[in-house]
Amino acid sequence: MTFPFWTYPLLFIVGVVAGLVDAIAGGGGIITLPVLLNLGLPVPLALGTNKLQSSFGSLSATVHYARLGLIDWRFARLGIIFTACGALGGALAVRIIDGQILSQLIPWLLGAIVLYSIFRPNVGAADHPPRMSPGWFFICFGMGLGFYDGFFGPGTGSFWTIALVMVQGYNFLKATAYTKVMNATSNLASLGFFIWTGNVDYTAGAVMGAGQWVGARLGTGLVVKKGARFIRPLFLVMAVLTVVRLLYVSLQNP
Repeated sequence: MTFPFWTYPLLFIVGVVAGLVDAIAGGGGIITLPVLLNLGLPVPLALGTNKLQSSFGSLSATVHYARLGLIDWRFARLGIIFTACGALGGALAVRIIDGQILSQLIPWLLGAIVLYSIFRPNVGAADHPPRMSPGWFFICFGMGLGFYDGFFGPGTGSFWTIALVMVQGYNFLKATAYTKVMNATSNLASLGFFIWTGNVDYTAGAVMGAGQWVGARLGTGLVVKKGARFIRPLFLVMAVLTVVRLLYVSLQNP
């Protein structure tokens, strides 16, 4: 699609803001996807373009976290493999499965995460022993959350972060770093499907992606500088905003 010239600076700024927010607490999609839809892109094209631009942000954050030594690639390898498989399966399932059930269920699951985090104020403040072996964790959650991200998507980062905190015993800083790795994996896997089906606006996606890259670098710098106590309140805010948006969309399309 062809947009007026003024649209592209706006898309870049939206990308910066979304990349900054997403690198810290996740939830950048609740900023970018409505913007793309409001520009008049059909839903499949908006979803594919959103995956393109968000891939820039998740890759930028991943690279920065890795350079700071927060990611053990040998440890993450199994998660990358199964998350990619799950995301491809989810993208393929979009054509054959009604997403209405997920659109109604996910806000309540995210709401439960928010309540748990509020009533457990020390969760994610420090590491604790894992409740599941890393291998089984990444097989189960990689396939499950990868499928969800490829199929539906909103709140994936929140689900990864809370799973890494609760099940693997990570603090919020470490969990955020590994969340970006898995986000980048599922974004790229499902992006491949959208490219294959011709549902990507490359110009809009690249402009937003450039903003995402810049915003993600700024966000990761803040995360490392401020630590887990900085991430937790922003994580809760973005989770609540995601719940509100999903409930609003569900009420608009009963």
